[in-house]
Amino acid sequence: MSQKDALPERDEAAAAFRANERSWNEDVIGEFRANRGAVAAPYDDPPPMLLVHTIGARSGKEHVVPMRSLPVGESLYVFASAHGSDRQPDWYYNLVANPDISIEKGTETLAVRATVLHGVERDAIFARHAAKFPIFTEYERKLARTIPVIRLDPRQARHGKQEGKEADERSTPDIDRA
Repeated sequence: MSQKDALPERDEAAAAFRANERSWNEDVIGEFRANRGAVAAPYDDPPPMLLVHTIGARSGKEHVVPMRSLPVGESLYVFASAHGSDRQPDWYYNLVANPDISIEKGTETLAVRATVLHGVERDAIFARHAAKFPIFTEYERKLARTIPVIRLDPRQARHGKQEGKEADERSTPDIDRA
């Protein structure tokens, strides 16, 4: 079989994976909103779940991606592990291109700015998270890429209060893959 003949099969498998991932994300988003931000996890003491509203780097469309976070002070940290995939998740590229986003945390929607961490700061936060969730150590060990760590900091409005919108103003944008 030529490489050219194998491509449609691989494309079909990738499309099926994305469809399954979107379905899973839709289920998690539904559980999150039905339970005021609580989402069951297959392990004890899970970190807080967020719904991260990104703006597509190419499409400009809003996407919602559920992900767990590590809270430290006023900041929340998210990890672009893509569940150990060899490629960066799409939402990572969206945050790099459009870092001023909103997140849902519990029943609140908050305006935040995403900053990709590097060097010692990235390594310290990653180590702290991996100490509690060893699967991240396994991901890092097996991957050729470095798992990005992104800090989400509250954006301040001009009048000094945190920007954001009320929960009842939420829209239902496209679901993006994690």
